[in-house]
Amino acid sequence: MFPSFASRLNDILGTWGVPLVVLLVGLASFGLGRFSMIEEMRPQVSLQHATAAEALPPMNMGGLLVGSRNGSTYHFPWCAGAKQITEQNKRWFKSEEEAQKAGYRPAKNCKGLE
Repeated sequence: MFPSFASRLNDILGTWGVPLVVLLVGLASFGLGRFSMIEEMRPQVSLQHATAAEALPPMNMGGLLVGSRNGSTYHFPWCAGAKQITEQNKRWFKSEEEAQKAGYRPAKNCKGLE
């Protein structure tokens, strides 16, 4: 009959067990050492970098806010409502006050507008 799985495993490990374990432990140690070096080489993020990124001027595509000539609300250019306005119907405003003086109100689905 066929030898059982346990006896085959015992034969393989009896011959190659110790060298195999030594090889696997060595490879795992090397891999963990390389992984720790990769983590150390990453640049650290500081608050100085974050504040510099916030100081960048906003995206300006003719103004800070956009409204439709046919509508009554204004949006930031990246809001979903602004993306639906065709180019020929876009009306640009430099501030919320300017948009409100023109009769527009803030869009409710555009976060950050008051």
